[in-house]
Amino acid sequence: MTDIQGSVNWPDDFSGRVKLFPLPNLVLFPHVVQPLHIFEPRYCEMLADALNSDRLIASALLHPGWEADVFDCPAIENTVCIGKVISHSPTDDNRHNILLVGLKRARIVREIESATLYRQAEVSLLEDYYPSGGDSQRKEIQERLQELFSTYVPGGVAAQESFKQLVGKQLPLGILTDTITYALSLPLTIKQQLLAEHNVEVRSRLLIRCLEQKVSGNERNQSEPLRDEFPPRFSEN
Repeated sequence: MTDIQGSVNWPDDFSGRVKLFPLPNLVLFPHVVQPLHIFEPRYCEMLADALNSDRLIASALLHPGWEADVFDCPAIENTVCIGKVISHSPTDDNRHNILLVGLKRARIVREIESATLYRQAEVSLLEDYYPSGGDSQRKEIQERLQELFSTYVPGGVAAQESFKQLVGKQLPLGILTDTITYALSLPLTIKQQLLAEHNVEVRSRLLIRCLEQKVSGNERNQSEPLRDEFPPRFSEN
């Protein structure tokens, strides 16, 4: 059985408390949908509690060196992405496939002690910030991002309707930047840095520098084709 939540609106009664889902190889961003396969008991409990309440789960990247503390409480990055479960498909072996759509950036204020198997935290939300008077500059930034992304992705992907919609000029710069960042196989440290930056102009300029370096590197070595998958595959907990 699959249930789908029609609305992905932010809850009016958000308490500032989130369920943490630490992952070693994923940085979720607002405005994108991430497939996840959940099977560990603590995260099955987290999912059940989310489905019975606000359906919100905060994706958090594990800090480098987490392997030494995997069974205790490994350190996580301070900026997380709060997502909402929009699809849930339980399996016959008590596992779960879900779709989690990113909604909001947030910064962890403190972790909260609780009786649950999973971790929880108090967070403050980070809304996109657009510096005043930069409309003309943002238009140039957006056009440069679209140009670089079109150059970078494989030809087959560039021909897809989903890609054409992604680089459409109707998308706000913040959404375009987040979606491109999520789609590309950038280093996790870079993705985390981009997630933590709520100034849209700063974030987009950093992404442009990353793309320019990647495109330049590929032009120097045509024997190594680009291998990004769009959209990405399921991620396991």
